[in-house]
Amino acid sequence: MSWFYDLQDLLFEFLEKGGPVVLLIGVLIMVMWILIFERIWFFRFSKPQLIQDARDQWDQVRSENGGPGRKSWEGHMIRSMLISQASSSINSNIDLIKVCTAVAPLFGLFGTITGMMEVFHILAVTGGGDAKAMAGGVARSTIPAMAGLFASIPALLALRSIDQAAKKNIEILTERLTYDKKFDVI
Repeated sequence: MSWFYDLQDLLFEFLEKGGPVVLLIGVLIMVMWILIFERIWFFRFSKPQLIQDARDQWDQVRSENGGPGRKSWEGHMIRSMLISQASSSINSNIDLIKVCTAVAPLFGLFGTITGMMEVFHILAVTGGGDAKAMAGGVARSTIPAMAGLFASIPALLALRSIDQAAKKNIEILTERLTYDKKFDVI
């Protein structure tokens, strides 16, 4: 259990050296990964049922009372509506993940700027003679940049996978909601 306390001490030291911007980046990391895991959960557990429900609704529309003609305007609009609804669910939160991924390095840059302002303040006050005091400002300027990059690089990889999965699933759904019965078997 001592490893937990060591890790906790290390984290608090990291937050103290990096300043309040690192805390902001930490909150952003948590929000971003909660959204990423929500999308992974969705694709693993909810998406198959979503596609099956859309397909069942399409089959029901086509079969009841002769259904709208396979080439009718009404049939085309119902199909477009089903694809649009499913697409909206599939793409949910992806744009928010993209924003979080893009903003994390910018927060790191903001931390770099505030850290350098601290270094310049120390230079002005001490005349450049206190290297130890300046080292704290340098740490305060580099740690947020590192934290911002640390947040965004793995998230970019996860985002790419999620984005590709979303596009692939919308394409599969579009193929499965066909006008002709003979193309329904996939």
